[in-house]
Amino acid sequence: MTRRITRLGAGTIERAEDRVAVEGALEIRVDGRPLAVTLRTPGHDRELALGFLAGEGVIRRADEIAGIREVAADCADQPDAVEIALAPGVRLDWTRLERHFAASSACGLCGRAHLESLRAGLAPMPRGAALHPAALEALPERLEGAQEAFAATGGIHAAAYCDGSLAVRALREDVGRHNAVDKVAGRLLEDGRYPAGTGLLWVSGRAGAEIVLKAARARIPVLCAVGAPSSLAIELAEAAGMTLIGFLRRGRMNVYCGAERLGA
Repeated sequence: MTRRITRLGAGTIERAEDRVAVEGALEIRVDGRPLAVTLRTPGHDRELALGFLAGEGVIRRADEIAGIREVAADCADQPDAVEIALAPGVRLDWTRLERHFAASSACGLCGRAHLESLRAGLAPMPRGAALHPAALEALPERLEGAQEAFAATGGIHAAAYCDGSLAVRALREDVGRHNAVDKVAGRLLEDGRYPAGTGLLWVSGRAGAEIVLKAARARIPVLCAVGAPSSLAIELAEAAGMTLIGFLRRGRMNVYCGAERLGA
């Protein structure tokens, strides 16, 4: 959307139109019961909801969903919604989800109890084919041109899944880092590529713990970030046998764990 602004610079004052990223609430409902509310950039809401459930370990395949419906808000004060019906035999353990899902675009882990338990169930991934560092270094420049919303607003994150040959299979943008990743995961799930088992996940911002968890649950062995990882993100990546790369730019990168996947 566009907003009227006042632009100041070099001693001048100018009235102008500026494009800003849209942010609004989305409620995710499962079998008629509210599960989560997140602030996101509208668009690809179906993928976001599916990716969110996959990232929480509720589903792993598209056939575990019996139906999905997008519901537009009745007014500006209400959230849009995605209503999901689980397939027969698929159960959601509501007691296991100890946090009350009310996430913002900044953080999806706020309020989760027993953070240590996040490490449980992270089975190490096989090494797979080696990736050449030069090919990884060229990745951000390749993805930059595909980030249309960022180019227009400068206020949005991106995530992309690349297959083993580094071909881009899905790229999504959102005001929230974790939302962008969920949208990519939802696209993979609908395409029958989830869990992936190969390839890499690239994110435009930092690599936090939740981003690593989402990649690990999607069985994506390599996570590349433009920014830095956190200490917990590194610990979780090590537990999952992942390769975690930060500060991925043209001609440089920091490999925090899993360097054995990088060939000469």
